[in-house]
Amino acid sequence: MSDVGNAGIKQNEGSLTVAPALKKCDARLTDPDFDRFSKLVYDHCGIKLPSHKRSKLGARLRKRLRAHPLASFEEYAELIFSRDEPTQELIKLIDVVTTNKTDFFREPAHFDYLIQSALPFLIETFGAGINKPLNIWSAGCSTGKEPYNLAMVFKEFQLDRPDFRFDILGTDICTGVLEKFVQGIYAEVKAAPIPEKLKKKYLLRSKDPENRMVRIVPELRSLARFRRLNFMDDNFGFREPFDIIFCRNVIIYFDRPTQERLLSKLVDNLESGRYIFLGHSETLLGLNLPLKQVAPSVYRKI
Repeated sequence: MSDVGNAGIKQNEGSLTVAPALKKCDARLTDPDFDRFSKLVYDHCGIKLPSHKRSKLGARLRKRLRAHPLASFEEYAELIFSRDEPTQELIKLIDVVTTNKTDFFREPAHFDYLIQSALPFLIETFGAGINKPLNIWSAGCSTGKEPYNLAMVFKEFQLDRPDFRFDILGTDICTGVLEKFVQGIYAEVKAAPIPEKLKKKYLLRSKDPENRMVRIVPELRSLARFRRLNFMDDNFGFREPFDIIFCRNVIIYFDRPTQERLLSKLVDNLESGRYIFLGHSETLLGLNLPLKQVAPSVYRKI
């Protein structure tokens, strides 16, 4: 796999740099410090950090103290709160406190439903994917496994429908995981859930047996766009609504009022009659949304 190891981000995404070794930091996150930073995180990106997460937040924020370097959380607070406008450091803070968990073919029944039911319905009813490209959004895409997973599935679908076209957008608030998305490089063990025939078609392996990494083939990487997006933004700025939204295992990190606001915005960006896929641990019970459940954790906009 000759292009693993040459994964610099092109265009305007910047380039990867190797971070210098960070010195040990023993600063203690006090209750007032925790309250201040957790409120900042909640206000900026909607993630609720309960009090039992204090030690975890402290451990993650110490990475930013060491990066500057700073001796205390008070000094770091001064850096963060001393300006009226969001700073680059605020983006770095959000990067270290967000949770980024994703897998290939996670909740595989969703992909079965997508191919067997959703796509045939969208094509027959609306001509989606035929009259114009199917518009798909992977919201909270993390390192890009889900967008590339969708690209694999749609490429296989094209074997029987050569006229089928699609466009995939992946978004996340964390810049670090978006860099990994652009590279499309993953530990080989993480690719285990991908069916063998798809691995052969869509993954490159290193020629070095010691390098246990794989990379998504260039053709597939070119089919998935990426963008940094904060779910708390008032306007997501999309030019047209989506035919399919995957937002799986994302809303679990928000409190119920924030979940309802976010889901309302997602639905606003979903074309009527189209689909949204949520995680199996997520529920819409008690939420006033124009959605009808059509399969486990799969909904269609009324």
